[in-house]
Amino acid sequence: MLHKLKYALVAGVMLGVMPNVHAATPADTLVIAKNIDDIITLDPAEAYELSGVEIVANLYDRIMRFEPSDISKIAPGVAESYTVSKDGKTLTFKIRKGLKFASGNPVTADDAAFSLQRVVKLNKNPAFLITQLGWTKDNVDKMVLAPDAQTLAITITEDFSPSLVLSLMSSVVGSVVEKKIAMEHNVADDLGNAWLKSNSAGSGSYSLKSWKANESVVMEGNANARGGAPKLARVVVRHVPEPAAQRLLIEKGDADIARDLTTDQITAIAANKSVVVTTIPQATLHYIGLNLNTPQFKNPKVVQALHYLVDYDGMANTFLKGGFKVHQSFWPSGFWASLDTNMYKFNPTKAKALLAEAGFPNGFDITMDARNSAPHTNIAQAIQSSMAQGGVKINIVAAEEKTVLTKYRARQHQMLLIDWGPDYMDPHTNADSFARNTDNSDKPKSKPLAWRNSWDIPEITKMTDAAVRERDEGKRKKMYLDLQAKVMADGPFIIMFQETKRVSERSNVKHFVMGPSSDVVYYNLTTK
Repeated sequence: MLHKLKYALVAGVMLGVMPNVHAATPADTLVIAKNIDDIITLDPAEAYELSGVEIVANLYDRIMRFEPSDISKIAPGVAESYTVSKDGKTLTFKIRKGLKFASGNPVTADDAAFSLQRVVKLNKNPAFLITQLGWTKDNVDKMVLAPDAQTLAITITEDFSPSLVLSLMSSVVGSVVEKKIAMEHNVADDLGNAWLKSNSAGSGSYSLKSWKANESVVMEGNANARGGAPKLARVVVRHVPEPAAQRLLIEKGDADIARDLTTDQITAIAANKSVVVTTIPQATLHYIGLNLNTPQFKNPKVVQALHYLVDYDGMANTFLKGGFKVHQSFWPSGFWASLDTNMYKFNPTKAKALLAEAGFPNGFDITMDARNSAPHTNIAQAIQSSMAQGGVKINIVAAEEKTVLTKYRARQHQMLLIDWGPDYMDPHTNADSFARNTDNSDKPKSKPLAWRNSWDIPEITKMTDAAVRERDEGKRKKMYLDLQAKVMADGPFIIMFQETKRVSERSNVKHFVMGPSSDVVYYNLTTK
């Protein structure tokens, strides 16, 4: 009876029907209120949305990773050590002995090799992270090998720094999937992809109990996890798109953590001693993508003009205050090789002059896609208002993020308001998408952000390729600074803000780990 009551309480928390006499979440359950409408899949070979990547980070251990106990430096994960060949082309990892998947089966080098091979063969959104190493469907089985149960050997064809390769092994595609379970659910050579969208086969701190789109993700603790069973037996991430609803839940005690409160709501709960607000700098950037296939944007002066029709400081100092800072380069502030110079200020007069020179003295009408949740709706409306001062009349098309992303990935937008977080902590991760496009055709092998916005940039692509191959750290830093300046001046991106997350927690919640990106959000150390 007690077991059934516990699950009834969890179900009540998920659905928001907890009776007032129980204004607290179950003692062994962490309940997080968050907008998770961007989740499309929880397969680590496919997940490339911020909320999905966060969940995957807790379901799967990775070859390399940032540990929950120290998120400041990359460390071996499923691997316990590694060596690099003299030419830097082969990395050999020793897999820890005694590791088990949630199923109880041992974690082997064959599972790790299968997981990397699987990413390349499926060729989903994050595959480019490791296909850039020279791996293809035809050669990956020879380039990624498991000579024995404890040894993983990978060979790359490109002249990349080993530190970059290690960083890639710490990204979502470095997640180790249990081969046996994935292949038991292999349908039409999908390597278990359909099943793993809403199930898990990992060795992380949790296993997936359920994912119901636009409702909740429920995870249960994995006693076999490398760091031991998590402190709390269960995590429920509730889809709560409205910040006002999140505020009510956190104040009543029906949620332990609220992730998306606005500046006004943070201010309003300041006097509530039952809630503690923590500020965490993020690597997430918010920007507008301009599809250069749009007739108005074919003239570079129009693209320049739109940069001057965004009131960056006005937004950052009012409704975004405390949660966003103005940042206009593609690599976030606070990280190695970031360009912190901002080139643009709100200047309608200058924008009108540029538009007139481009043949649009009276402006034009345009459509902008955006998420239908705060603060995206607020940002979109502010941009609509400021651009109207230059004669640019924006029609906002608001939708859930998964809808916005699907349209973006097919480059069917005109303007689009979106955010972006790095896949690993090296500037190449963002340069590879903002400043690289090897194939601007309609059916390329990969679809970086430059492609999505129809930016055909062979010379800038060469600059990006040169930067990632440069071994001299000082020269490499200068190359990334130059790239950021070039993209800021000429690119189809109006990069506006770098985010600062403010997490609201009940005062009894301790040790919730939230780093600068969705890859570094961990639930397993949390207590209450």
